[in-house]
Amino acid sequence: MKCDEIFRYSGWYVPPVHSTALPAAVEPWLLCPGSLTQKLKSYQPGFRLQLLNEQTLALPEALADRWQTRLGLQRQVILYLGEQPCVFGQSFLPDHTLQALTPLADLGEQPLGDYIFQQPDLVRGEIEVACFAQGLVLPELGIQPEVWARRSFFALQQHELLVQEVFLAGLFKQ
Repeated sequence: MKCDEIFRYSGWYVPPVHSTALPAAVEPWLLCPGSLTQKLKSYQPGFRLQLLNEQTLALPEALADRWQTRLGLQRQVILYLGEQPCVFGQSFLPDHTLQALTPLADLGEQPLGDYIFQQPDLVRGEIEVACFAQGLVLPELGIQPEVWARRSFFALQQHELLVQEVFLAGLFKQ
């Protein structure tokens, strides 16, 4: 499976409260309601973000329908602790969100979480999780072993965006 297929993966679900189905090591990361960027920064020194791409594209059909627009920005990043890649992040922002919230269009190497979690009107939707079997292919990182991921819709000033985060094996080697 390629990273462009993460959104369409059928295995996304909202975990039940007090579920024992999630691996103990990854559960606090998957269900963290706050900023993953801040959690990583406080977990280990050496946080950095590598921007892989930030491009305008035709949104996946379900997002285009939800947001009533065809175009948006896809942003892909790797979050590191030291030299260890720990999280692959993929976000989708519809064009009208970028027009209303212009700082989101020019983040560059700045983490998305550093911006959105400073906004007082931020609303986070439900956290969905998924387990991807060995074979997920991520840019710059290649084929992955079994990995867990989460995703959430966020709203700022009633403008939505989607953030998907894949937790890499390197996070658990720290």
